[in-house]
Amino acid sequence: MTPSPPPRNRSRVRLLTLVGVLAVLIAAQVCFTPFPDWRTGEASSHLERLVLRLTVPEPGREPDVPFVGTPQAAVERMLGMAALTTNDVLYDLGCGDGRFVVTAAQRFGVRAVGVDIDPARVLDSRRNVRKHGLEHLVTIKQADIFELDFSDATVVTLYLLPHLNVRLMPKLAGLKPGTRILSYEFDMRGARPNRVVDFAGQGQQRHKIYEWIVPWEPEPPAPQAGSR
Repeated sequence: MTPSPPPRNRSRVRLLTLVGVLAVLIAAQVCFTPFPDWRTGEASSHLERLVLRLTVPEPGREPDVPFVGTPQAAVERMLGMAALTTNDVLYDLGCGDGRFVVTAAQRFGVRAVGVDIDPARVLDSRRNVRKHGLEHLVTIKQADIFELDFSDATVVTLYLLPHLNVRLMPKLAGLKPGTRILSYEFDMRGARPNRVVDFAGQGQQRHKIYEWIVPWEPEPPAPQAGSR
C-alpha cells in the first residue's frame, strides 16, 4: 500500500498548481489584451506585436510620411473613379490600416496588394484583412515603395506628398497602358491629370482626387514669376 504524502507536501503541491494556473492566466491576459498604439488609436495585442517583430523585418529607414487615414468616403469615390473589374490588380502604396485594399476586395472582388514600410501599419492592415476574411484576395507587404516591383498593377492608389508622387513617376510611367493612378489631395508635377474631382468632405472642407491614365500627357512647367 502506497503511503499518502504528508499534509505539508499536499499543501505545497496545491499551492504550486495554483501558482502555475495563475501564471498561465496572466500570460494569456498579457498576450491577448489589446495594447493601444498612440499613433493611430488602433489596438493590437502583445502577442501580435511579438509575432510581427519576429516575422517582419524592421524598415531600413523611417516612413516618408506619418500615417493619416484617407476618409472612407474618399476611398469609395476613388475606387469608383477607377472603374474596377475583377480582372484588375490594385496596389495601395502606403497602405496604412489597409482600408483601400479591403474596400476594393470587398466591394469589387479585385486582387489587391497593400504596401507599407512601417511594421505597425503592416500589422494593422493584416488584422483588417483577417477581420473581413479577405486573405484570398488581399496581400499586405512590408516594403519600400520606391524599391518595390509593382509592374503587375492595373490600378494604383496614393495618399502621399507631391514630391513623393514625383519620385514615383518613373515607376508609374512604366506601368501597362491603361493603368489608372489615383491620388488623394496631391498632384504629380509634370504629368497632366486625366481628371481632377473636387468634392466637399466633412465640415464642407474641399478635397481633390487626381487621376492619371498611363501613358499620361506631359504637363508644361509652370511659368516663373515675372515672366510674360
